[in-house]
Amino acid sequence: MANGQWYPPEWPNRIRALAEGTLTPVAPKRAATVMLLKDTADTPVVHMLRRRASMAFAGGAYAYPGGGVDPRDDDRQVRWAGPTRAWWAQRLGVDETSAQAIVCAAVRETYEESGVLLAGLTPDSVVSDTTGEDWETDRTALVSRDLSFAEFLDRRGLVLRSDLLGAWTRWITPEFEPRRYDTWFFVAALPQGQRTRNVSTEADRTVWIRPAEAAASYDKGELLMMPPTIATLRQLRVYGSAAEALDAAPGRDLTPVLAQARFEDGELVLTWPGHDEFTKHIPAGGASA
Repeated sequence: MANGQWYPPEWPNRIRALAEGTLTPVAPKRAATVMLLKDTADTPVVHMLRRRASMAFAGGAYAYPGGGVDPRDDDRQVRWAGPTRAWWAQRLGVDETSAQAIVCAAVRETYEESGVLLAGLTPDSVVSDTTGEDWETDRTALVSRDLSFAEFLDRRGLVLRSDLLGAWTRWITPEFEPRRYDTWFFVAALPQGQRTRNVSTEADRTVWIRPAEAAASYDKGELLMMPPTIATLRQLRVYGSAAEALDAAPGRDLTPVLAQARFEDGELVLTWPGHDEFTKHIPAGGASA
């Protein structure tokens, strides 16, 4: 492996089956992930988790806090600050209830996996500290799905700060994968007074790392990542602060990126439109290049 691209050994056979029409794609589940940034003296750093090697999907890979949408967040309106649900629906390309659920998933997963909460008691405030036994009890209940995020916000009288998020990109897991996600990537800045904690049950390590440093380590084969992770890291390298990245978010193209597999000159070619670095050539014998 010349770089750190996550590439499961079962992919070639599944790609062939898809190209031959013998594999039926499963429907992707809605998901959200957040690139949490904080400023340093010279450049912003991004918070990343290393998924446990035992994880069935992308074990050992570095990723951002994120996960699936909770359908309960479609049904109950939450106290909301920032752009309206209608604005988010247009931005994300979904209806208003789905937009609320996706934004809730982004904020909830960031809290579940890093202890950072993008919410406050008023539309212009953010909680300054989420540590303590009572906060941990609620966080654990969210992780176990004993408590919905809408219920959590209501119980604590909190307003979700959608204005602290910027929608960055959207990737859909390839059709040949047995676990598929339609994932919206967001960017956010670490709120003042809050700090990240290694509380994710799915991760064995967390780091704050410069996007350029993480990308260089991927290129050397030192850090394992999925295509959307390394693609977004490369995009973040040009920004000198978290605020600059957030300011750039509204202009980002959210057209979904979906891998395509095709037969060409006796081999299978796997491509991600707009991201040539991930192209894979799979000969008839099975090895990839």
